Amino acid sequence: MSDLLAGVEKAFDYRGDVTIATKDGRSIEGYVFDRRADSLRMLPKDGGGQKLTIALADIADLAFTGRDTAAGKSWEAWVKKYHERKAAGETEIALEPESLD
Repeated sequence: MSDLLAGVEKAFDYRGDVTIATKDGRSIEGYVFDRRADSLRMLPKDGGGQKLTIALADIADLAFTGRDTAAGKSWEAWVKKYHERKAAGETEIALEPESLD
C-alpha cells in the first residue's frame, strides 16, 4: 500500500495524464487534481469535464501516460535560457513563459 500511496502522491504532482487500472478491470486516463487519505480525484480525459473519485482500495495499477506539461519549465530553466540567448548576442529578449502546447 505504501507504493500505491507514493504513486498517488507523484501523480498529484505530475502535470500530465495518468492511467489508472482498477481492480474491477476498468482503465481510466486523466488528470489527478486532488488526493485524500482514502481516494483520489481526477478529470477523466474523455469525461467531458466531470470529476471522478476513485478509492485507493480500488486501484490495481497507476501509470504516467501523458506528457508532463511542466517538465523543463522551471524558473531556473527560464533563467538559463535567457542567459544563453543573451550570451549569443540576442537583444530585446525577456523572461517570458513558453506556450504549453
